[in-house]
Amino acid sequence: MIDWARVEALVDEVGAEDFGEIVDLFLTEVDTAVARLEAAGDNPVLLAEHMHFLKGAALNLGFDALARACQKGETAAAMNAPQAVTAAELQEIYNQSRGVFERDLPGKLAA
Repeated sequence: MIDWARVEALVDEVGAEDFGEIVDLFLTEVDTAVARLEAAGDNPVLLAEHMHFLKGAALNLGFDALARACQKGETAAAMNAPQAVTAAELQEIYNQSRGVFERDLPGKLAA
């Protein structure tokens, strides 16, 4: 669900002191992106764009399950199947991933 190697690499890249800001920004961006997905309705162009953005943000912070779901949704939207992955499904995957991330992050950073 979480690519901890990516998280560790990001902490190494930006430093532990700036990592918290990146996490906060990511969480805000995901909330905004999911709202945009809901607002896009069945518009395949907008859905593909929003899924692409969300996929990139998820990959940056190691949210692999979310990134895979976004890739599936982006591909489906490009093939005019905009409801293959819904905003509600992405929200659920995000919530699960965030729970794992927040639960396990302190131990990963302490190691």
